[in-house]
Amino acid sequence: MRPPPSPSPGWSKRWSAPLPEGPEVETVRRGLHDRVVGRVIVASHATGRRSVRRYGDGPGALLAFDDDVQGLRITGTGRRGKYLWLTTDRGALMVHLRMSGQVLLHRLADALAPHTHVVLGLDDGTQIRFVDPRTFGEMWRTDDPDVELGHIGPDASSGAADEKWFVDRLRQRRSPVKAVLLDQRFVAGIGNIYSDEILHLAGVRPGRRADSVSRPQCRLIARFTIEVLDSAIANGGSSLRDGQYVDVDGNAGNAAASHRVYARVAAGCGTCGGPVTRTVVGGRSAHWCARCQR
Repeated sequence: MRPPPSPSPGWSKRWSAPLPEGPEVETVRRGLHDRVVGRVIVASHATGRRSVRRYGDGPGALLAFDDDVQGLRITGTGRRGKYLWLTTDRGALMVHLRMSGQVLLHRLADALAPHTHVVLGLDDGTQIRFVDPRTFGEMWRTDDPDVELGHIGPDASSGAADEKWFVDRLRQRRSPVKAVLLDQRFVAGIGNIYSDEILHLAGVRPGRRADSVSRPQCRLIARFTIEVLDSAIANGGSSLRDGQYVDVDGNAGNAAASHRVYARVAAGCGTCGGPVTRTVVGGRSAHWCARCQR
C-alpha cells in the first residue's frame, strides 16, 4: 500500500477539503472497471443502515438492499462528477463516497477493516467492500442513473470542453468565481482542492465575482479545468494526511505533490514562490497567490 505524499509545510488537517472530488472518484471507477466488469454479485452483506438509507431506516433496509443487488451482472461502469456507478443487467448500482467513503477490492480471506458497511461478493471470489467512517456515503440500485443525477450539471471536464457554453454560463453568475466552480449544478466534480488549483493557473482570484471575469480569463478557467482534472486523474487523485482517500487497492494518489496553492500557506506558491493566502469564500476555504492571481 502506497502512503500519501508528504504534505506541504504548514498543512493543516483543519483546512483539509472534503474528498473525494471528481478525479478521485474517476480513479476508483477505473480500478473497478478493470477488475469487476463481467462479474456477477452472488452475495451481499450490508451492515450499515446509513450506507443503504434509501431502502429505509429500519432493520429491513439491510435485507432489502441485499435482495435488490444479489444476482446483478456487472456490464460496465460510469461516473458524473462525484457519483459513480456499476452498470448492470438491471439498471445501475450507484455509489456516492461523499467525505470518507472508500470502495476497496479484497479477497474473501482478507480481514475486514473497521467501518466496513457493505460487502458484495463476486463470482470470482473478489469482494467489493464499502468502507465509510463518517457514514455520509451511500449505495443504492436505480433503473436509470441519469434520472438520479438530474439535479447536477454535466461532468466538469465535459462542461469545460464546450468552451462557449462554459464561458457564457460562468459570466452570467454574480457569485464569487470559486463558489460557481463548487456549485455542482453548474458543473459537477470540482471541490475545494481543484477549484483553487484551476483558478491559480488561470490567474483569477477566487473571491472575484464571476460576471467580472473577462471572457479570455473564463476561457483560461475552462482550459485549466480540463488540464487540472486530467492531471489529477493521471496521478491517481489527491491523498491528504488524513488518508481517507485511496484507490480500490488501498493505495494513495500522488496528485497532491503537484498542488500549486492548495494548503501551501507555509510553503508558499508553487509557481512563483510568493506567499499563499487562505481566505474564506462562500463559506469554504480558498488558497491563492496575490502575485499570480488578479
